[in-house]
Amino acid sequence: MTVCTNPIFIGGPDRCGKTTLRACLVSHPHLSIPAVGSNMWSYFYGQYGDLGRADNLDRCLTALMHYKHVRFLEPDPARIRREFVAGPPTYGRLFALIHQHHAEHEARPRWGDQTGLIERYADVIFAEFPDARMIHMLRDPRDRYHASLELWPDGKGRAGGAAARWLYSAQLARRNLQRYPGRYLIVRFEDLIRQPEETLLAVCIFIGETYTPAMTAMDGAPEYRDKRAHGRKLRPGESPLSAAYIGLYDGSIPPRELAFLQRAAGREMARFGYRPDEIALSSADRRQMIVEYPLNLARMTAWRGIEAAHQRWPGVFGRKPGGNMILSDRQADGRPVTAA
Repeated sequence: MTVCTNPIFIGGPDRCGKTTLRACLVSHPHLSIPAVGSNMWSYFYGQYGDLGRADNLDRCLTALMHYKHVRFLEPDPARIRREFVAGPPTYGRLFALIHQHHAEHEARPRWGDQTGLIERYADVIFAEFPDARMIHMLRDPRDRYHASLELWPDGKGRAGGAAARWLYSAQLARRNLQRYPGRYLIVRFEDLIRQPEETLLAVCIFIGETYTPAMTAMDGAPEYRDKRAHGRKLRPGESPLSAAYIGLYDGSIPPRELAFLQRAAGREMARFGYRPDEIALSSADRRQMIVEYPLNLARMTAWRGIEAAHQRWPGVFGRKPGGNMILSDRQADGRPVTAA
């Protein structure tokens, strides 16, 4: 097996264009990036202790094999174990074997991973894979909030949670770009939409691959391409994306929430070229904003505190996938799943 030493990681908050960029990249004949985020770093890194111990490796592999997004990659746990014990017992190497095998199935020499907020693991990833490349997708936080409300419409202090998540990612983007020049790239979703060919050409130069028009057309992800085309008949090489994806928040987010988001994230927004809107709040909006302001601040503070605990003590406070993402033994493979 030829081991890929220069994988590609796509990060950024949810609803910021990671899947869109992935659809472009997998249209290159060299690149294998799963259609779903593996989330292995988020849900498994550091949570099972030293993987040099057989019992810890057993527990970690068993958990991985029961997670839907990992099973999507059709891993062979026996082969993974056999190859893993022959080298350094690191989490990064374990995750890499799963991706490497999936890339082999697709006959692609280079693997990648798209996972929300994977930028939080940049230090560990670059230590494990010095030749890796990480692409950080960012989007106007107002459009990102609008898109997230389509999936998660409820919740007290929801604007505060959205602000905390976007701010955290944006601050990591600047920090990682400074720490890993030449290996870290920030791509704005809006640039990918408005100038797809120019943006993808820059991405290809960054990752060391040759640009092909199939990437702009998303030929390697036909289902995603057709979904984004909304029935339009595309010319060869034409991108299915349009500027209609930009500014969707306008008129759809309550003005008081928009005002809070801009107030909380305004400085970082300006750093990435996002201009705040002039917002005229009604008397009712002002009163409601005063009521919600402490809830939003509390949500921001709580999110950052929980995030810090996840990162500092993964073995105790590590993130866990939702119960609906965990397969039973029978669901996982039609028979009990074991690590061996």
